[in-house]
Amino acid sequence: MDQNAEMNPFSQVPIEITISVGKARPQVRELLKLQRDAVLALDRRVDDPVELYVGDRLIARGELQELEGDQAGQLAVRLTEVANLRGGL
Repeated sequence: MDQNAEMNPFSQVPIEITISVGKARPQVRELLKLQRDAVLALDRRVDDPVELYVGDRLIARGELQELEGDQAGQLAVRLTEVANLRGGL
């Protein structure tokens, strides 16, 4: 970490990143019929990249992965593209 980042008090503030794996667009009548164990199809495939957002700003894309070892079963994202903070992806 560079010295400027260490001195900036904002560098220690946590932010929330939202990972988007896909969207579904059911009609309201279909949504009202959903019950436990129902399957809602998304507009993406399992191997498609996921998108990472801070607020509504796209900051990166990546691949879903499962951690191993002590954290086996936990999801993670391997980044494949990172946005240029000045210009986007």
